[in-house]
Amino acid sequence: MTQVTERGTPLPTAPRAAAGRRRSPAAAACVLGGAVAAGLGLGFLAVLVIVLWISSPYPDSGPGGALHLAAGLWLLAHGTELVRYDTLSGVPAPVGVIPLLLVALPALLMRRAARLGSASGDGGDGDEVLPASAIFSAVTCGYLSVGSLATVYAAAGPMPADPLSAAWHVPLVAVLAAAGGVWAAKGRPVGPLPHWVPGAVRRAAARPRYPLALRAGAAGALMLLGGGALLVGASLAWHAAEVQASFLALTGVWSGRFAVLLLSLALLPNAMVWGAAYSLGPGFALGAGATATPLGFAGSPALPSFPLLAALPPEGPRTLLTCATTGVPLLAGLAVGWFAVRRAREVSYRETALTAALGALVCALLMAGLAAASSGPLGSRGLASFGPVWWAVGAAAFAWTLLPAVPVAVAVHSWRTRPARQADALAPDADDEWHDSGVRELRWEALRRAAGALVPDLTQDPPQDPPQAQAQAQAQAPAPAEPVPASAEPVPVAAPKPPRRLTVVTGIHLDLTPVPVPTVPTKPADATPLPLVAAVADARVLPRRKPQE
Repeated sequence: MTQVTERGTPLPTAPRAAAGRRRSPAAAACVLGGAVAAGLGLGFLAVLVIVLWISSPYPDSGPGGALHLAAGLWLLAHGTELVRYDTLSGVPAPVGVIPLLLVALPALLMRRAARLGSASGDGGDGDEVLPASAIFSAVTCGYLSVGSLATVYAAAGPMPADPLSAAWHVPLVAVLAAAGGVWAAKGRPVGPLPHWVPGAVRRAAARPRYPLALRAGAAGALMLLGGGALLVGASLAWHAAEVQASFLALTGVWSGRFAVLLLSLALLPNAMVWGAAYSLGPGFALGAGATATPLGFAGSPALPSFPLLAALPPEGPRTLLTCATTGVPLLAGLAVGWFAVRRAREVSYRETALTAALGALVCALLMAGLAAASSGPLGSRGLASFGPVWWAVGAAAFAWTLLPAVPVAVAVHSWRTRPARQADALAPDADDEWHDSGVRELRWEALRRAAGALVPDLTQDPPQDPPQAQAQAQAQAPAPAEPVPASAEPVPVAAPKPPRRLTVVTGIHLDLTPVPVPTVPTKPADATPLPLVAAVADARVLPRRKPQE
């Protein structure tokens, strides 16, 4: 036994099937990270609702109702529709207008969990490195497990979630946020499409026009959102008195006003999208057949008292101020055309125009998606449609940005390639600019003048030989060849080469003064060489002794 222990006989290893079934600690950590991300979002909203419930002088329910409401708000942040049963008519009213700023909470938490899961195993010290697909799946599973529990818990509250709506909204937000987090953790790689994608699609996506179209479309969408934010700010300032009166009339306690302020801030991105839809022309619906567009405010909606709703355009026909808002999509079209131009000479005008058109399409798709996310029902019947119509906003955005984007892109491309085209027009037959520009002759002349007699002047005629040398050269010359008969075919003569153009450039001064080289002193020929070994004086040589046997 001691012998076996000292020799270190290896123990029998586990079979491969058992090793493959063992649990992965890295995968378990990713699942836990996704669950923690969902719990942090729920906890934040629960603390906020509990604080408002405690500070409220007239609470409607106990702490259990506040926690159920927090779970419903967390599901609403993912786009899930809530259902309100305590209505005056007794008909359940859906609540589908999502505060877009509230969506950032679960998205950022889920993205952070995916990034932490990707960075946990770096391969050092024997750490397990999971592939990106495994990290994505583990984090998503952990998040969705908590989301399913929250959906069941919110069903017993005052505003339960629609199960069908929660079944696809929560996974959608989780998948997009987790994919973005894993992609960012891996260094944001931009590679070819997977092999299961058709070859024609992969070859088309590899062209540089598509990244430019995405950039141009994003620039146009940002310009539209910026214009919408400007319109909302101007309207709030114009109706400042009405907004203040609406804010103070809702509640008289500070906790209620704080809740109204938080809700208004969460709805500000929605207001920006509504302002962009208003400037594009389709406007937005306010329920009961009322629609606000730059051409006029049609209908008489029955709107509740709310600060953002108090800043709506005035009812009635169009005015010069409302029609001036159409300048926002024109600026967006200019931005799409500007960012759709490549800095390359070989790009044709057709390619530039096609890139601008694709950029306008990307801008339209982005605005249609934002319009769909910012709108929704606030009740039944007349309030079933509240906000901009997504397909109308997308069509208007495509038309408004396509018209100015294509000519602007072509004009910008023509202006940027103008110097190259002028150079080609000035020298159409120049094959070698170095030899045809005259620089070589100028430098040779400067070298000859600086060197003096060392470099002969090749441009002068050679000196004439004396008469005796000329006679001797004629005597040694070979006899002339026989004349060619007239019947022979004429020998083709090459066309004379056109003289090269000489461009004289003035103002060039070359300092070619020779630099003196230091000389090394030489030794005289009769000098005696030094010995390799120094001489030894006063030395005694001892005889070698024979070793004794």
